[in-house]
Amino acid sequence: MPIDSHLLSELLPYLSIPITAALVGWATNILALKMTFSPIEFLGIPPYLGWQGIIPAKAKSMAEKSVDMITTKLIRIDEQFDLISPEKVASEMETSLHRVSTKIVNEVMQAKAPLIWKRMPKRMKNNIYDSTTQDIPVLVTEMMQDVKEHINELFDLKTMVIEALLEDKELLNRIFLECGREEFKFIKKSGFYFGFLFGLVQMVIWYFYQAWWILPLAGLVVGYATNWLALKMIFEPLKPKKIGPFTFQGIFIKRQAEVADGYAKLITANIITSEKIFEALLDGKHSDQLAEMITHHIREVVDHAAADYKDLVILLKTPKQYEAMKNIAAYSFMEDLPIIIRDVFDYTEETLDVENTLRNKMASLSPKDFAGFLRPIFQEDEWKLIAVGSVLGMLAGLLQYWLFF
Repeated sequence: MPIDSHLLSELLPYLSIPITAALVGWATNILALKMTFSPIEFLGIPPYLGWQGIIPAKAKSMAEKSVDMITTKLIRIDEQFDLISPEKVASEMETSLHRVSTKIVNEVMQAKAPLIWKRMPKRMKNNIYDSTTQDIPVLVTEMMQDVKEHINELFDLKTMVIEALLEDKELLNRIFLECGREEFKFIKKSGFYFGFLFGLVQMVIWYFYQAWWILPLAGLVVGYATNWLALKMIFEPLKPKKIGPFTFQGIFIKRQAEVADGYAKLITANIITSEKIFEALLDGKHSDQLAEMITHHIREVVDHAAADYKDLVILLKTPKQYEAMKNIAAYSFMEDLPIIIRDVFDYTEETLDVENTLRNKMASLSPKDFAGFLRPIFQEDEWKLIAVGSVLGMLAGLLQYWLFF
């Protein structure tokens, strides 16, 4: 039986209401996500006319919140460094240390006793080389033990991670986008479904009461409610809640093990690596303290070598010359340290085992603590996103009224 065209024209405005509401819910949720992460840099006329993604705009506070979880609940750097064997570090660097010890002896002697060194028999030179080569690994072992004992004074994990995320805002975005991948998909889809359901209610109201402001107001409510409801379902309830035959739990909370695995891989591949840790030790804000520690050990090596060759030291004439030798030795070793330290990256990467530590600790967080990882990105300027969604929904309602009535 064909549908009466007059009846269809009467029904069309009503049928369009839930469809429009679904599209509004879908579009506003997509826009909310876009505005959360894009653009990376401010687009427009700063400071007020334009937009920057909430995460990039709040990069410092977002990075700090992310790092707080790492440093307070997931990783204790002193515990990780306690796993490192100083003897194994010296062993891994053995070949490089042999080269460096020879270089140090040559530089010291050529600088402070060039004629004596030039005339010295090869056998005696080799004895000095051998003596120093035996002392340097001991130096490295003792130095590494000192680093382990004072690691919290020498290395600031929080600062290192925050600086890395501030330098690379795309990486900060990526961490949240990849860890919340399924939740963001849900937000997009839920906008359509929830919008349609709200639209059905809106349609019934409109059938009985057709004031001009009903559609714009309903559009505003749909734009607001779809975002609010989606966020509720992502993070709540924290613990499984059974209602009849169904069990409910926040979507993000249910994926805790999966998120922990992805997060651990991202962080350890891009930020907390052995290379970056040692780079921060050597060049960070506490590098002077580390240099003093290393210099102390180098001077001890020089003293030990001097004890075996007292006659040679006497020939250097003055205590001032002897002090200069120590300084040259320390400078020479520090100059080569960033290169030879690379020999231990593979060993320390495996021993520190940061990835597994992060994964296991994050997977075992309480639901409340775990939700606190992703929740802040929605809490930062959340009202702006909801306001935009509400305004767009209201405009869609006005357009709908104008088109049909």
